[in-house]
Amino acid sequence: MGEPVNDDDFADLLAANAAYAETFEESGFDGVAHAGVAIVTCMDSRIVPLAMLGLRHGDAKIFRNPGGRVTEPALEALVLGVHLLGVERILIVPHTRCAMASSTEEELHERVSASAGVDASWQPFHVVADQLAALTEDVNSVRSHPLIPERVKVGGFLYDVDTGILTRHA
Repeated sequence: MGEPVNDDDFADLLAANAAYAETFEESGFDGVAHAGVAIVTCMDSRIVPLAMLGLRHGDAKIFRNPGGRVTEPALEALVLGVHLLGVERILIVPHTRCAMASSTEEELHERVSASAGVDASWQPFHVVADQLAALTEDVNSVRSHPLIPERVKVGGFLYDVDTGILTRHA
């Protein structure tokens, strides 16, 4: 498995956190989505969910995973967000040039196996063969979920990582 964690491995991040904590102003925050927004998007670091929508800390609930798909854990988060955290609008946002949409399952298995030095063919990666079809499927799965009421607005958007533009597709 992995090597034991050494504090030096995270020293730069802990120092940055200490600086952040010195000016931290969010104490006592209630955790509600103040803009009533939830976002399901990819884990890709080119996506800055709050900034791309003109939102601030505390405005939205954000769920990230490879490919920005609406998985069972994402649905769980959305149901909780709608019923307990003030979510009234849900955006599902995959993006251009996503590895999950531009690779095959076999290619990802090969790349991860090479990096890991062990066979990774048993690990599912859930590649997306048709991003727009998957987006429509994900929007429909949220809209039809029995615990997501019709009053909740659900939209599917593609984020362009080269322009920063969101385009509605579903």
